Formats: sequence, structure tokens, C-alpha cells
Amino acid sequence: MEFFRAAAVARLLAADVLWFGIGELSKVLLIFLACLAPVALAARAGVRSASVDQINAARALGASPWQVLRHVVFPAALPEILIGLRIGMGVGWTTLVAAEMVAAQAGLGQLVLNASNFLRTDVVLMGILVIGLFAGLFEFGMRCLERVLVPWKGRA
Repeated sequence: MEFFRAAAVARLLAADVLWFGIGELSKVLLIFLACLAPVALAARAGVRSASVDQINAARALGASPWQVLRHVVFPAALPEILIGLRIGMGVGWTTLVAAEMVAAQAGLGQLVLNASNFLRTDVVLMGILVIGLFAGLFEFGMRCLERVLVPWKGRA
């Protein structure tokens, strides 16, 4: 599965670099496109998780469409949205490292790639550990944010 994701990222990066060059814009656009699908699909699933009974009850109590959205739909969708953001953050981080390996002059991905070309195993291992450490910190931060924003969901 990872091979197919890496191949898809490489094809998208190649087209992205052809259109926008090697600059920062192409990397930002690539990361945005990689993160868009998981976040959008999770938001859609979250909005669909709001039950019709809850929406009808809010309407029966005189809630405006904006109040229904704010007090019923958004709280029901927030757990799924946060899960989509966690997934998107992981996809974005791996895409960033891959983009740095392919088309960058600096960054962790470029550092690891250059070190591997010169057989600097210590730098490669340290780069991989730093990449993993940051991924773990991002995950930990998102889980803490989930605990604060959606305490009714339970422990994540």
C-alpha cells in the first residue's frame, strides 16, 4: 500500500514541478492536495453523523438554520473532522518529506537523501528518528486537542 501511495505522490509531484517549478509554491500546493481528500471526506462523514432527529428537535425548538449548524451539526461533526485532520497531518508530513527528497535544496528529506548518497548511516538514522519524532509530536498534539475540543467522545 505504501508503494502505491509513494508512486502516486511521485506522479503528482512530477506534474506539480512541471507546472509550478521547484519553488515553495509547488511543495505547498502538493501538500494541500495530498491533505485535501482525507480532511474533506472526514468532514463529510462527520456532517452525515448528525442525526435527523437531533436536527428536527432543534428546529422544533425554534432554532434558525445557523443555530442548527452551530449547535447540532458542527458538534456532531467535530470528532470526525479532527480525525480527518490527524490523518491529513500524517499524509501531509510524509508528502513534505517525499517532496523534499525529490525537489528541494534543504529540509529533512533532502538531508536524509544526501546522507544516504554519501553512505553517512549515522546522519540517515538521525534524520529518520527526527522525522519520526516530529510525526509523534504532531499526533500527540492532535490527540490533546481532541481531548480538549471533544470531551464527550471519550479518551483517544
